Amino acid sequence: MTYSGAVRVGGPADVHELKDLMISKVAVGSMNNNAYLLRCRDTGEQLLIDAAAEPHTLLSLIGTDSVASVVTTHRHGDHWAALAEVVAATGARTFAGRYDAEGIPVPTDTLVADGDTVRVGRVELTARHIVGHTPGSIVLVYDDPHGHPHVFTGDCLFPGGVGNTFGDAAAFVSLLDDVEQKVFGQLPDESWVYPGHGDDTTLGDERPHLAEWRERGW
Repeated sequence: MTYSGAVRVGGPADVHELKDLMISKVAVGSMNNNAYLLRCRDTGEQLLIDAAAEPHTLLSLIGTDSVASVVTTHRHGDHWAALAEVVAATGARTFAGRYDAEGIPVPTDTLVADGDTVRVGRVELTARHIVGHTPGSIVLVYDDPHGHPHVFTGDCLFPGGVGNTFGDAAAFVSLLDDVEQKVFGQLPDESWVYPGHGDDTTLGDERPHLAEWRERGW
């Protein structure tokens, strides 16, 4: 079936099948968080982005092949509430942004900086450090050699705007500047965006609204 990215808590995962990578999206928890399971089609290795909630749901999604790595996009608790249970069950290596790891109660094995590579099997993801929603949020970019890029944005970018900066005007400017420079400035309109909550979007759908986001200030 065609991937839409529309999922609901308690419902099934939606699977985006690419040539080298399978991306399974599931919604979990009271804050409708998205978690993404990435599977290298060549090696079968798996990586989870945001063990957000409902460890039983995430472990069922992971299945018997287990998971080698878990990446936490940022320090907010709704994005790591199931991390301890998932790591305990799988022995997965943990990754988080260098400046957010101290806010995540599960120890981080690998600190991720801007431009670092995170691998799942033979697939490479490039990390971008985005400051504003938190000090150390990371966005992960898979530049599909057979198609367009795929961008996992955590809470930095959603359909309709950037993430919450909780009334901090300087943080908002920092967040929008980084998203403009490191995401919109480097990637084409066809890039598919997988956010930390809610439906997916594309950079092309959002790009025309950057100026209005800056004007409204949130």
